[in-house]
Amino acid sequence: MRPLLDVRNLSIQFPQSRGGSTPAIAQPAAAVAAVRSLSFSIAPGEVLGLVGESGSGKSITSLAIMGLLPPSAQVTGEITFQNGDSNAAPTHLTTLPADQLRQLRGSGIAMIFQEPMTALNPVMRVGDQIAEAVLAHQRVPKADARRRAVEGMRDVAIPEPEQRARSYPHQLSGGMRQRVMIAMAIVNRPQLLIADEPTTALDVTIQQQILDLLNDLRHKFGLAMLFISHDLAVVSHVADRVAVMYAGNLVELGTKADIFRASAHPYTQGLLHAIPTLTTDRDHPLATIEGTVPSISHLPAGCPFEPRCPHRIPGCATALPPLVEVSAGHWARCPVVNLPKI
Repeated sequence: MRPLLDVRNLSIQFPQSRGGSTPAIAQPAAAVAAVRSLSFSIAPGEVLGLVGESGSGKSITSLAIMGLLPPSAQVTGEITFQNGDSNAAPTHLTTLPADQLRQLRGSGIAMIFQEPMTALNPVMRVGDQIAEAVLAHQRVPKADARRRAVEGMRDVAIPEPEQRARSYPHQLSGGMRQRVMIAMAIVNRPQLLIADEPTTALDVTIQQQILDLLNDLRHKFGLAMLFISHDLAVVSHVADRVAVMYAGNLVELGTKADIFRASAHPYTQGLLHAIPTLTTDRDHPLATIEGTVPSISHLPAGCPFEPRCPHRIPGCATALPPLVEVSAGHWARCPVVNLPKI
């Protein structure tokens, strides 16, 4: 079976001026790599969790898939999407004309953004905004689009959707606004849903409700999902497979069991070790990963995690290690695999 989404050797760079306090003496722009040689795939109906610290390249990757990067971005590699017929040739998103990409965006692939208050139009009723998504992709009367909008709000368990559809974003709670964003994303029945940290701005109780809702919608409509988060606990509840990013690089990829029970990369091990549990000794400081994440404008020549890695070897500082298959379907970008737990 062909993957629904296939990302191969994706690299994203942005120009950056270097040196000079005035434009007259500024040096030529240098490319800064936000994502480097990223590869992963998502099967139909699968949920891939994409995790990493802020600045690791997670959201930039999602914007590249959606074709929403600024014009200054330099994108290389391939992003293909199996739209519709599984026997047809996949669609190459990086070379797709803008009008065709605009049509695909919101119908075949949809996205939920992190903060709905900034993503929603504050001067439009939420029902009209969902209906606008319908009208952008389907030739239907406005009355039908409004009806579809109300049905979409009902699908995401918004009470009294007919009345709520006439509300403005500021009149709804954070959880309700996020449900509106989800309704807008699924109203055209996409095949792939990208959720960019959809629970970060919500309290724990509402987080669980949103996660349960996404899981229900996934099974109801056969959605595949790219779930982006920095919260490993959240990802462990929703993902089938997990990809771990660090400083623009994919450092580990495997099933949920591979990542959480048999992690191979020192960075992944450090993240898991830093999570407090009910058995954590409260008399001792919480475990941390020593050092800081390098700036993407000053990445080391080799592995970006090398300065912080307790298992580094001399070769790690000179060249970026390749991905190594630790076990079937479990990959780690580390020359020292099968490491003992930290």
